[in-house]
Amino acid sequence: MTLSLSPATALVVVDLQSATLASPFAHPADEVVAAAATLAGAVHERGGTVAYAVSTGTPPGRNAYGSPARVFPEAGRSLAPALEVRDADLRIERARLSAFSGTGLADLLRERGVATVVVAGVATSFGVESTVRHAYDLGFDVVVPSDAVTDLRTETHDHALAAVFPAIARVATSDEIVEALARG
Repeated sequence: MTLSLSPATALVVVDLQSATLASPFAHPADEVVAAAATLAGAVHERGGTVAYAVSTGTPPGRNAYGSPARVFPEAGRSLAPALEVRDADLRIERARLSAFSGTGLADLLRERGVATVVVAGVATSFGVESTVRHAYDLGFDVVVPSDAVTDLRTETHDHALAAVFPAIARVATSDEIVEALARG
């Protein structure tokens, strides 16, 4: 089946920043960044919205790793240079997993008439999955580019793409998404 997208499609890029890209991912991070950059170019070409969600750290909370909040240094918040961020792009900073949690992103996208969000970035089973779930709960149509996301572990990445996302989003390749954007 051919992918179709709303004319009002935005790209939300999650955590493609220096603090996270140094992690050992299941798939090469530079390939994920390149795919996200291609998607951003296609969205820009259509005059659409690109939003970069930058993690400032983590909130406090009990988990298996400890409970204190972590704060990424300013240098860790630098977006990957290959993304070629434009002045009109949105930059959302957050200390939560979802790019929508406490950031006002949903309102900013709705003000622009956005109905569909494509969510790319890292990590598939953390920031990306949380953002996809939240976008779905907010009523957005969600698409996940399978080659523009990766995780720390192959099995959690594959599980999200095969078992989680199909229930709340559509999964497609970046090429399929770029083609759908070009068709308008």
